[in-house]
Amino acid sequence: MIHLTIDGKKLEVEEGTTILQAAEKADIHIPTLCFHPLLEPYASCRVCIVEVEHQGKKELLTSCNTLVREGMVVETASERVLRARKLNVEMLLARAPAAEPVKKIAQELGIEKPRFEIKDPQEKCILCGLCVRACEEVVGANAISFINRGQEREVAPPFGEPSEACIGCTACAFFCPTGAITYEDLYGRQVIHEELNLGPATAIRVPIRQAVPMVPFIDEDACIHFKTGNCQLCVKVCEKEAINHDMKEEEIEIEVGSIILASGFKPFDARRIPAYGYGRFPNVITALEFERLVNASGPTGGKILLANGQEPKAVGIIHCVGSRDENYNEYCSRVCCMYSLKFAHLIREKTEADIYDFYIDMRCFGKGYEEFYHRLLHEGTKFIRGRVSEITDIPLTPEEEGKLIIRVEDTLVGTVRRIPVDMVILATGLEPSLDHNEIAHIFNISCSQDTFFLERHPKLAPVSTFSDGIFLAGTCQSPKDIPDTVAQAGAAASEALALADKGTFELEPITAEIDEKLCAGCQICVSLCPFNAITYNKEKHISEVNDALCKGCGTCVSACPSGAAQQKHFRDLQIMAEIEGLFID
Repeated sequence: MIHLTIDGKKLEVEEGTTILQAAEKADIHIPTLCFHPLLEPYASCRVCIVEVEHQGKKELLTSCNTLVREGMVVETASERVLRARKLNVEMLLARAPAAEPVKKIAQELGIEKPRFEIKDPQEKCILCGLCVRACEEVVGANAISFINRGQEREVAPPFGEPSEACIGCTACAFFCPTGAITYEDLYGRQVIHEELNLGPATAIRVPIRQAVPMVPFIDEDACIHFKTGNCQLCVKVCEKEAINHDMKEEEIEIEVGSIILASGFKPFDARRIPAYGYGRFPNVITALEFERLVNASGPTGGKILLANGQEPKAVGIIHCVGSRDENYNEYCSRVCCMYSLKFAHLIREKTEADIYDFYIDMRCFGKGYEEFYHRLLHEGTKFIRGRVSEITDIPLTPEEEGKLIIRVEDTLVGTVRRIPVDMVILATGLEPSLDHNEIAHIFNISCSQDTFFLERHPKLAPVSTFSDGIFLAGTCQSPKDIPDTVAQAGAAASEALALADKGTFELEPITAEIDEKLCAGCQICVSLCPFNAITYNKEKHISEVNDALCKGCGTCVSACPSGAAQQKHFRDLQIMAEIEGLFID
């Protein structure tokens, strides 16, 4: 261990520690601009300069790359240090007057204006070299470097031309302390961080906040290591040694006794109704987009703002977009009325805007829902009963200038009205998920007329399906709100546990069977079986019936050309014997 003193504090640190690292452990702040813990120290900015006394000799050294020595005495804010640091910061401020970190340190040192000439007031690059080192040490691409000398020195690709070596990882922008680097898609390549405005989507991430299990994964398409073979910073910082880049995706077969399908829903695509202008007017947004906007972690920090950054003075909320419409979906999505009322309440809380709520029928079916509706009435929300015909930006009167005009037939008054607003929220309905049909095919689940999964019985078996051991939960069965989804999920779990507790259960005796001697292996029965109970045995070249899946519908029996498929207890000979018995009497 090495013993030293920093600003009067006696410290004991491990050999190989730098002065900057030792100061951080003692909670002593030393400003720096070119240092990053994941890269080798470079000491180019010289802002981290300190005064070191060792063996009776004092000298100014950069703390980021100077190793501690036994008996060393360090001063981080002596008069000599502050004078030298101030000079370095002045030169950096003259070069990059638009760099916020430099301006912050200059303010701490009492620098109002540099004494040196400012060439470019918009310059941010301080030539710290973090981007160059990141591209070389981490990425291994060497796509950028320092070019020119003296005052003409700058960071750029070789010869100042776009480099094919750049993989678009934006590591340079990530390490840049001043925000001087911006990414341009010069080659039509996709930037790895797809949502820079909402925060970077890194190569290691949890896909969504509701992910099960809640563990991160490595996106090979975004990971620098899989592009260049370098980086592996995640391996260096992971104390649990939980990261393995050699792992591959694999399919695992698991034997289960029951399955609960909860494939969810997708919101109706409002672009399918061109008259509402979604995608054309920037201030026409969907319900999910408004949820994102009003969320504290959203792009506006929870503030309700228009595309131009101003607060709306009038907001329109349109119900049943894509629902209760014979041109799209005739069913009611159930949740639209209540979340529209919630939006109206949030807008009332956060803004002074006038709120117009356009509805067909107000369906407040849940506990406390009707009371919440009446609360909105007392808060001053203007409810207009009628279906909106179109949204336009073409004004007919001076008060409509610069507004979105909602054209609607008010059925309570019996007139067509034009309502000018600043923002329109479309309460989009619920539709089956994108992979709904694929899941139905895999698990042999029937679908109702509205394309949601069909339950065995709407009253007596609302969570069961016609396939034993497969249950439904949530909006895959029909549109429903959270309380109903939770209740149905609990019922489905109970049904699944009931099967698990039994261990074994009795099958219906009336199932199909195939005579191996008569079967020609034509596989007609395999393609026709609605329950996927028949499979083809390639070794024996015959079809075989799984008694656990067969429901005894008789489809295969009637279609079999060789008569190999027969129904137990209803064989051809048994049926013919019954008919003969009728004639004998």
